[in-house]
Amino acid sequence: MTDDSESSDPTMPVVAIAKGRASVTVPTSNGPVVISRIQDTEHEISGYWAQTSRPCPKSCIQPIRPVEGIVPIAELELLDMLCDPRAVVVDSRTSDWFEGGSIPGAINIPFPEITDRLDELGCSRTADGWDFDTVGNVALFCNGPWCGQSPTAIRAMVATGFPASRIHYYRDGMQGWHLLGMTTTAEA
Repeated sequence: MTDDSESSDPTMPVVAIAKGRASVTVPTSNGPVVISRIQDTEHEISGYWAQTSRPCPKSCIQPIRPVEGIVPIAELELLDMLCDPRAVVVDSRTSDWFEGGSIPGAINIPFPEITDRLDELGCSRTADGWDFDTVGNVALFCNGPWCGQSPTAIRAMVATGFPASRIHYYRDGMQGWHLLGMTTTAEA
């Protein structure tokens, strides 16, 4: 019996993103960034991202689908979207959170501003509002499963007419990203 946690490929790191996938290089406004996982198999998250309980109603657990028709995604799908030039990945947290560290390749559109900045998601402004005919896929994330910033943005987008089927929600957000030891802009 072989242990799948160890690679038979000597060039593959012990802690990979997926079998045969050591890292992903994503384009960012500051040039390409390599996203990988922390290689220390004893590494533990601490501080804010290790906190498991936050007071409700401000930080209640969010549904996997804040709006019917959106597409829930996890890390591998988010990485694919980061590499897709037609997709946009949005950190919907407020700017202070974004500046403290985000997912490389994500743009920051704070959740209260989302409906004013739909042009950054490929929408065209019309006399009657927004044209969504040529919009591509958009992924949104915030701090984690307890954070309501992305769900609030998603509900606002759908209310303006943005097609729910084009919205992908990475519910695990920054807490999930940190839990897996993935590269952030704070380290990049």
